[in-house]
Amino acid sequence: MKKSSFIAMVLGTVSIVMFAIGMCMALIPEWDAFKPGIIFGCIGLILGLITLLIWRKMEQKEPIHFSAKAVFTVLIGAAGALALGVGMCYSMVWDKMVMGIVIGLVGIVILLCLIPMIKGVKE
Repeated sequence: MKKSSFIAMVLGTVSIVMFAIGMCMALIPEWDAFKPGIIFGCIGLILGLITLLIWRKMEQKEPIHFSAKAVFTVLIGAAGALALGVGMCYSMVWDKMVMGIVIGLVGIVILLCLIPMIKGVKE
């Protein structure tokens, strides 16, 4: 394993765990730790971005260039993930199974549309 991959793996794991614990702190009412959870989750997100920058630097890759297509792709991905999550909430939390399945399937279709959008359609 390359040194850069190991460092990225360790820092990425720490950042994801910090983000996950922060979100649990914020979203589980019994813990009564909303504000500290938001802070902890944001620290995890920032550490994740720092991990990406460190890994790219160690791999001697070019900086990330943002284009309209990249931003649009991220927005479509976020919309699909949110639709899938809302569908799951409808089904599991709010006891509206049919509506949840429909919204979840719409989210899955949106996420599946990312494949031809990113890779393109070839003959």
